[in-house]
Amino acid sequence: MNYILFDDNARINLLPLTFTRPVADIRIGILTIREKWEKMLDAKISSKTEPYLSKKFPLVFAIDTNNIWINGSFCPNEKLIEEIKTLKPNELLMDSETVIAANTGNEKTFEPETNVSFVKYESHALAMRVAHPWDIFSKNGEAIAADFELLTKGRKSLALSKTNQVIRSENIFVEDGAKVECAILNASSGPIYIGKDAEIMEGSIVRGPLALCEHAALKMGAKIYGPTTIGPHSKVGGEVNNAVIFGFSNKGHDGFLGNAVLGEWCNIGADSNNSNLKNNYAEVKLWNYKKERFVNTGLTFCGLIMGDHSKCGINTMFNTGTVVGVNANIFGSGYPRNFVPSFSWGGAAGFTTYKTKDAFEVATRVMERRGLFFNQIEEDILSHVFELTEKYRKQ
Repeated sequence: MNYILFDDNARINLLPLTFTRPVADIRIGILTIREKWEKMLDAKISSKTEPYLSKKFPLVFAIDTNNIWINGSFCPNEKLIEEIKTLKPNELLMDSETVIAANTGNEKTFEPETNVSFVKYESHALAMRVAHPWDIFSKNGEAIAADFELLTKGRKSLALSKTNQVIRSENIFVEDGAKVECAILNASSGPIYIGKDAEIMEGSIVRGPLALCEHAALKMGAKIYGPTTIGPHSKVGGEVNNAVIFGFSNKGHDGFLGNAVLGEWCNIGADSNNSNLKNNYAEVKLWNYKKERFVNTGLTFCGLIMGDHSKCGINTMFNTGTVVGVNANIFGSGYPRNFVPSFSWGGAAGFTTYKTKDAFEVATRVMERRGLFFNQIEEDILSHVFELTEKYRKQ
């Protein structure tokens, strides 16, 4: 079988995080959604996504086997895998009105909205779905537990140094090359996963669930409350509570980040904070790109959503329920608005357009520091995002 992860209407609700990636490349738990599917299916899986993303995330179609299309907003579990594998050509697996998966045989295309000729079956797998930005942090504890079981089953953890104070060591797994010294690790409220070559520096205090992915680091004296994910090659200090950082992003200094999602290549300046609770304890609203207005989240705690390549200067203050687009640069005193469009430059005093030439120069330097290259594919994607989001910068 050839498996393909497709984007459905959840993609627009997940902007700005999906401006630069298919839905399946969102990280929740330890792994991205794609990595979960690939691990459980033991297969390499391609994507059907927006045309401007397709060079980086190409679609691979097979003519000699059945093509199985899977909704990239759903996370796998054993029951769901079972149901998908039983699908025959021209059969759909549904979750109420939402398509989870389809077997199209040798058909080269699949449009989930026009599936009238397919035989429909209702799923009973109770699979987790990521359909809104706030799902990423609010469902992260469940996702960390599932990934922890998937990645560690039948394996033995690296031993922790005796310099650490540990509670519930059986809920802690340390991969090869990881370094942990003089830290307090409490896994009584959820597992702690410390990835390959990751580091927890002296004085850090961690309460699980925590996913510290490969080559990530907690800096000295960090205070981490789960469920939190710190993606690959990210560095985090200060206080963090129930946040998900996709990867290659830094919050290296004191300051609070809570009930938040940061994309890749973000940087949070020293002593910056986000509010995650309104003074009147009211339900938090968040900017929605589909409706082009603020919508109810159903949550009392909701902090910051930040797209790839965005950054803020020292002492930045983000109000409750702030959405920052892709490649924004925020600085200055006071609270910036609750919706900062992509390629914005400024702060509470107002914004101008962050010119692509300047933004791309920064991206080039930042990626080179990690041994990666800002190539033409990356430039084309961000240029397209610049065009897509122009109307918001004029509001």
